[in-house]
Amino acid sequence: MPLTALAGTLGRKRAAHLLRRATFGATKAQIDQVAALTASEAMDLLFITDGLPDPELPIDPATGEEWITTPRTEANSTDRGLNAYLKSWHFGHLLAIGVADNQALSYATREKVTFLLHTIFTTLESKVANSTSIYYQNALFRKFSFDDNGDPDFNFKTLSKKVCVENAMLRFLDGDTNVLGSPNENFGREFLELFSIGRGLEGTLSPLPAPGDYFNYTEQDVQAAALVFSGFNIDDTYSNIDEDTELPRGIVRGGTIASSHDNSIKQFSYRFNDATITPNPDLLQGGSPTEESALDEIDQLVEMIYGVSDEAARNICRKIYRFYVYYDIDQTLDDDIIDNLTQTFINGGYKLQPVLMDLFQSEHFYEDGAGTANDHFGSIIKSPLDLTLGTLKMLEVTIPDYTTDLENYYTFMGSIQQAMNSQGMVYYEPPEVAGYPAYHQFPIFNRSWISTNYLAERYQFAQQLVNNMDADEPGGVGVDVVQFVKDNFSAVAADANDLIIELCRYFLPMNDNLTFDAAGDDSSEITAERLNYFLMAFLYSPQIDADPEGSWNFRWTNLEDGEVVETQLKNLFNAILQSPEYQLS
Repeated sequence: MPLTALAGTLGRKRAAHLLRRATFGATKAQIDQVAALTASEAMDLLFITDGLPDPELPIDPATGEEWITTPRTEANSTDRGLNAYLKSWHFGHLLAIGVADNQALSYATREKVTFLLHTIFTTLESKVANSTSIYYQNALFRKFSFDDNGDPDFNFKTLSKKVCVENAMLRFLDGDTNVLGSPNENFGREFLELFSIGRGLEGTLSPLPAPGDYFNYTEQDVQAAALVFSGFNIDDTYSNIDEDTELPRGIVRGGTIASSHDNSIKQFSYRFNDATITPNPDLLQGGSPTEESALDEIDQLVEMIYGVSDEAARNICRKIYRFYVYYDIDQTLDDDIIDNLTQTFINGGYKLQPVLMDLFQSEHFYEDGAGTANDHFGSIIKSPLDLTLGTLKMLEVTIPDYTTDLENYYTFMGSIQQAMNSQGMVYYEPPEVAGYPAYHQFPIFNRSWISTNYLAERYQFAQQLVNNMDADEPGGVGVDVVQFVKDNFSAVAADANDLIIELCRYFLPMNDNLTFDAAGDDSSEITAERLNYFLMAFLYSPQIDADPEGSWNFRWTNLEDGEVVETQLKNLFNAILQSPEYQLS
């Protein structure tokens, strides 16, 4: 059954929370827009499916032309750094740059789901070593991110089937070396453990029932799955187009006859009720396997995995929950919230959108219901991706135009990549097959984003941005904090206390069990101690006045001592962006 729905309008705190989690950050204006809506109304804004544009093809700065559909030749057979450009191109879409205002939040929501799918179906771009393959994999994830196009078969199960023969995945997990007589079990193992049914809920598992028995599947199942996946190869011409997705996919070895595919009956273990997967005789050619028969076996495998129990659906819902809500899932929560999401997933035809909408409209997503001591504000440590892009979005940092200033755009986004790298996240390059540890590594999960060095790099990013260290350089990163306050907080800026409180309402999650007034805003905001800390950073250094708050009011109101005003605002923004609270979502 659906989760208990949140009643009333969202208010600023819940709206900011929703947009931090559902997108890669939002502007003050977007938060205010969503704050006036109910959770149900907000879903209509976040999940626009009709007419939402797809990204344009990325441009190679060396040629000024797109490189995705350009046939590979000897002259352009290597990527020549195109993977870095592809990431920079993608960051612009994660931020929904250039998207119409009425579609921007939905566009960003879709891109966040696309990234979620990357964390589930992990790929390392260095192993794939082909930006075109990575581009098409990203396009595949985007196609299924909302999966609400009216086709009941266009769902997560279908995506799971498509991933099995997708070019980047074939390369990453050695599917292109899995052939008749010499099976490679890498993809079969990861498909069962990471991409579908999993081993169950971490922290609740006893020792293995028997050697090679992993609670939901066994070594026998890994071996049988490997045979199902055998016989496919990478199509480096990208001309083999999937009729459902209209995107390139891998090809079978051998042409008309899939001569490298194992055509035997695949026997699975008692974990799958001793099921078998048998080649469909109607799809064979003279008794030999074909591309159609090999794909049909993959279809049978995925249907078997999802049909044996609800554990595969439950495993995916746990991943969704950890990504959007909180990493810690105990047995009680698994039996309640995860079970409800799982039933929504199954009843919704294994589509992601019903699950996300159920989650984002629920009391549990915000403060876990009236009268409880729990809330989810600030319960997740921001990933470097969320921190960097979210800060750019909130501060409305001017980014060089991709269409008219391509070189500086790539320089700018290259600096964002470097900032993320130094904070411990190389985009599309997770350190292990299971993905970025923050989304799966029991028991630390998102705490892996924080170390002494990573935290220092987060602070350095904020300082560089606020202090405009290289804003005047081509592609430089910086923000005019004075103009930002004038544009967004002029109504309260003259009063130092009011300005701090108002900034904290938008920049900080404030996860200290706050109460809510009738408009849905938190009534207690920040503690007196925290307010005083920001006030001291703001007004008492480096300028010392007999009446610091009165002096600030005079300077701001009368446009006096502009350099002092700028310095004081830089101090304030540095204090906020380098606070522990700002590291949380």
